[in-house]
Amino acid sequence: MGTTIQTVRLAALPASFSSSRFFSRPLSKALTFPFISRHNYAHKSPFPLLARALSVPAVQTIDTTDNKGLKPQPQWKAAIDFKWIRDNKEAVSANIINRSSNANLELVLQLYEKMLNVQKEVERLRGERNVVANKMKGKLEPSERQKLIEEGKNLKEGLVTLEEDLLQLTDELQLEAQCIPNMTHPDVPIGGEDSSKIRKMVGSQRVFSFPVKDHLQLGKELDIFDFDAAAEVSGSKFYYLKNEAVMLEMALVNWTLSEVMKRGFTALTTPEIVRSSVVEKCGFQPRAANTQVYSIDGSDQCLIGTAEIPVGGIHMDSILAESLLPLKYAAFSHCFRTEADLTNITEVIIVSTILAINKLISSHTIRGLYRVHQFSKVEMFILCRPEESESYHKELIQIEEDLFSSLGLHYKTLDMATGDLGAPAYRKFDVEAWMPGLGRYGEISSASNCTDYQSRRLGIRYRPSEQSSSNPKKGKGNLAPTQFIHTLNATACAIPRMIICILENYQQEDGSVIIPQPLRPFMGGLELIAPKSR
Repeated sequence: MGTTIQTVRLAALPASFSSSRFFSRPLSKALTFPFISRHNYAHKSPFPLLARALSVPAVQTIDTTDNKGLKPQPQWKAAIDFKWIRDNKEAVSANIINRSSNANLELVLQLYEKMLNVQKEVERLRGERNVVANKMKGKLEPSERQKLIEEGKNLKEGLVTLEEDLLQLTDELQLEAQCIPNMTHPDVPIGGEDSSKIRKMVGSQRVFSFPVKDHLQLGKELDIFDFDAAAEVSGSKFYYLKNEAVMLEMALVNWTLSEVMKRGFTALTTPEIVRSSVVEKCGFQPRAANTQVYSIDGSDQCLIGTAEIPVGGIHMDSILAESLLPLKYAAFSHCFRTEADLTNITEVIIVSTILAINKLISSHTIRGLYRVHQFSKVEMFILCRPEESESYHKELIQIEEDLFSSLGLHYKTLDMATGDLGAPAYRKFDVEAWMPGLGRYGEISSASNCTDYQSRRLGIRYRPSEQSSSNPKKGKGNLAPTQFIHTLNATACAIPRMIICILENYQQEDGSVIIPQPLRPFMGGLELIAPKSR
């Protein structure tokens, strides 16, 4: 039988999406663009903003433009609270600027007002049409009946036109409003990445009595990597793990899963190809320029960049019983990202920044395992009630810190600034570990509270078991009305970055590498990776 091969082509994430969820930010000292100004807006927004939903950044659209000049239409619609946006436009506007979003709030508000006006006119015409229809039921003179027939015909034609206008306005409003990022926690620092604040510093840098090697040199001498063969087989930024490195990856995965399962997480493996609509609903945009997402040509599917995407889709379009919450998942998957060449963006930046990027590209910080197209990862994901998401966010970062402390790593946790949050996150904590071979801190993890941003797009609600005294409305059968759940995600273990940390921090003068104590039972008792005898 013949084999059919589907081609894979590159697609795109929105500019507002935080690339750090894919670990694309190379090190703590990131580039800054001097022409991007920072605005010092009043940042203490009221806490109720936490629970309000705004949807996605720049969502994928179907190209429905034809010879008639029809505008693009959204493939799906998010449950956006347009009235809340209008009523809180000052806070939403400041948030858009603080997060360097390209959302057009004024256009959203204009479209919303137009839509409301057209809706009122549609309702008025429908009412008049009903009046005419009721009159037609009675005894009428022929001339009077003919007059009503003509009036009904005119009303019907007017309604058809207005309903088409209403549909088009609704689609335009969705597309524009979906560019608005989530609101921001009042304690998040305003500015770019360099404005992020250190929450905690754990441990200290190891002092070496011998020249420090980076993980590439160690891997070559220990015969545990092969980048050259992978480059021939797959291209740059791919790798083979060999010998003890394979055991180390398996140990990290199994140890991490065993630890988080003790904390009440359900272990999962996930599909690694998903529908593009699910990717979009989680806050990613797979089919534009300079993407981090691989899409499959000729299909509506993409390779996942994180297990957050398929796990987020498990309960899509469902209403959960409150008794099931919280739902905690720990998902192992392979992750794929394009790592689009930084030189592709030099056309839009100033000369000094071009030089800085070229310097970064030529540096050793993006060599080896730090920035790759395919890697393994264990991702934590929580679905919970809105009032619990902040406490679970703290729980997630505590789990990450406990894991990395158990491995004896020196690291710092950061409260990331508004410019580095990405569209879905209400607040994000990053963990950066010391990598002696690189001589700098590198990101190894992050934990994000996305509030109801993703659930309003994915259609995930829950029904409270008891009627809230603050919300007397009732649903069908006197049940409490449904509410959108909150979602959170956090990296438990990104394997390549963790291997870098272990090799570089546990290297010995003779070229061997000590295996951290917690991993030894998962490596058959192996305590040391030693250089191979020649």
